[in-house]
Amino acid sequence: MNRLTKAILIISGSFFILLGFIGIFLPLLPTTPFILLGAACYLKGSQRLYIWLINNKLIGVYIKQYYDGKGIPLIIKLITIVFLWISMIIAAIFVVATRTMRIILLLIAVGVTWHILSIKSKR
Repeated sequence: MNRLTKAILIISGSFFILLGFIGIFLPLLPTTPFILLGAACYLKGSQRLYIWLINNKLIGVYIKQYYDGKGIPLIIKLITIVFLWISMIIAAIFVVATRTMRIILLLIAVGVTWHILSIKSKR
């Protein structure tokens, strides 16, 4: 792999990791897909950054478990779904003014909930 491709993967990985961390605080932005995409970019672009990411105390364990097919702990899934719905309801009531946007928020919440529930649960 040439240096330009590695640089693009590292920059993309960093961008996706940043979006994932922002998504922790902005529930309308999905966290997990961005973190996993960033991890995939790091895996291909920089072994050092990938190792740093999977050894991260906050998210490293979840990335390893997800990639190993072990699933996500049930309590994490439940907490995620609860916070997702709380934030969507707050956004629908206080932030969004149109019915169309409220329906879109509802559809996003249903889709993300379905995705989270479809991931294998680790006990």
